[in-house]
Amino acid sequence: MTYRQRLSFLAFMDSAIVLTAIFFSSFLVNADLHVITVPIIVSSVTLLLGHHFFSFIYKLYKKAWEYASIGELIIIFKVITFSIMVAAAVQLLISQNVHFRLLAVIWMLHMLLIGGSRFTWRMFRDAYMKKADNKKRTLIVGAGSAGAMIARQLLNNHHAELLPVAFIDDDVKKHHLDILGIPVIGGVDHIERSVQELDIDNVVIAIPSLGKKELNVIFQECAKTKAKTQILPMIEDLATGKVSVNQFRDVQVEDLLGRDPVELNIDSICEYITNKVVLVTGAGGSIGSEICRQIAKFHPEKLVLLGHGENSIYTIEMELKDLYKNTEIEFITEIADLQDKLKMISVMNTYSPHVVYHAAAHKHVPLMERNPEEAVKNNVIGTMNVAKAASMHGVETFVMISTDKAVNPTSVMGATKRLAEMIIQYIDQTSNTKFVAVRFGNVLGSRGSVIPRFKKQIQMGGPVTVTHPDMIRYFMTIPEASRLVVQAGALAKGGEIFVLDMGEPVKIVDLARNLIKLSGNSVEDIGIEFTGIRPGEKLFEELFKENEVNEQQVYPKIYIGKTTNLSIEEIENIISTYPALDKDKLREELLALANHNVQSKKLIPISS
Repeated sequence: MTYRQRLSFLAFMDSAIVLTAIFFSSFLVNADLHVITVPIIVSSVTLLLGHHFFSFIYKLYKKAWEYASIGELIIIFKVITFSIMVAAAVQLLISQNVHFRLLAVIWMLHMLLIGGSRFTWRMFRDAYMKKADNKKRTLIVGAGSAGAMIARQLLNNHHAELLPVAFIDDDVKKHHLDILGIPVIGGVDHIERSVQELDIDNVVIAIPSLGKKELNVIFQECAKTKAKTQILPMIEDLATGKVSVNQFRDVQVEDLLGRDPVELNIDSICEYITNKVVLVTGAGGSIGSEICRQIAKFHPEKLVLLGHGENSIYTIEMELKDLYKNTEIEFITEIADLQDKLKMISVMNTYSPHVVYHAAAHKHVPLMERNPEEAVKNNVIGTMNVAKAASMHGVETFVMISTDKAVNPTSVMGATKRLAEMIIQYIDQTSNTKFVAVRFGNVLGSRGSVIPRFKKQIQMGGPVTVTHPDMIRYFMTIPEASRLVVQAGALAKGGEIFVLDMGEPVKIVDLARNLIKLSGNSVEDIGIEFTGIRPGEKLFEELFKENEVNEQQVYPKIYIGKTTNLSIEEIENIISTYPALDKDKLREELLALANHNVQSKKLIPISS
């Protein structure tokens, strides 16, 4: 039906309703339909014209009545009431008398017939048309404003695939109530039973303020069922208009792990980054590239991206230039090897950075076990080269990315990162540059992490391989890790090792189960296979050594480690002798040195 056809039909229908209301009201009041009085004729003409006039003013004929709600009812009330008021005024002018009883009955019948004609269509659509559709029965977790908004949109959208049939909410005051005609049937502990009893296909979690722990609890209840679990879009995406509220997304493993983000101290970060020159090593890596994204938000004068792999550096350079093309930030790329000491000095001399973030490193534990000499070259010698060059050229702040594997290390990777921490802590004692390190655990989605591997194994049909059923790790997201690094630079006084409170550690086998369920599969179908602990791995990681612990937080959720004794002489010795050692001997010496700290009397010449 075209717009004109629809308008004509509604106008004709309303005209018939108005005349019917008038004459039936006259019969009820006068009980004589054979007497056509002047007031009736005047009322009929006035009400008919008044109804169409006010319907035009309030756009009554433009409403989509299949979505009618309180707003449309209020418009009907206004149109009818004002029409009656105009009719009363006309009666008063013509006959100096107002037929109040007649107009009151006309008003009531008018409201009943006009409102009924409109809302009958919606009732028919809700009761029959939706049932005829093959919609997925949906349970909404959260009966607050977000949940009600989702339910309303799903009910009003004829093309929506989901049909809300019940709410779940832990607020006992809402239990046994109906919201938009949908019952609130219980708390989170009722999810499993409700899915079975109501034949639920989908579960939508609609609590925007939900923390990771609470979300994890809800997801674990949903995981006991075969229903697909989805969640509201990110608040940022809703606010910017990228997505609408009914474009639900699947729950991601990042939603379940780690902890709620730490808010940044924007003022302190701006003070040491804005309009400054910043250099990031390993800028093409997972952490390095995210650090670049975080830094660019604070508008440095120049951002120097240094890395060994040209493709990854090119990718982040183009991304940043596209995002910040309307700013005055200058993005500069340098392809360089950290082992090239002269190149590091040249880069520092050319750009004179105020801040250096050292994210470049070899980090894959099993690979470094087989290639310990490469770990020494990149993680130890590379760090020393960059740190010395930074000190020589008056860099204000130097932040090194470390790892929880540097604590009581059992792997070559962990040992070399611990030696790198020792190096920057030592250089900090003899330099005007503030050198600090930042430790964190496993980063979700970073290259070489367990998440991408698990996802690939699930896509291939399984099994998912886990080294040991008791293996546990700390987890955080890439943006969270990068924010910690940026905040650490603002907190730096020199020589500190900053550690983020990463919440509770996660069993890797539980992570594997969650990923399998999130992918829409069952653990029984995919399977989990235990392969045994790999060389250099520990069952659990630590964030501090026992003698490093400082319980006081220097910033919400951020701790600082106490300075420990340094083995500088031994570090210098292993750097000079490592090429002559076989892999086993080198690994043995690295672990012994990293786990046994001795205060050295021999200094590394900073200016060399």
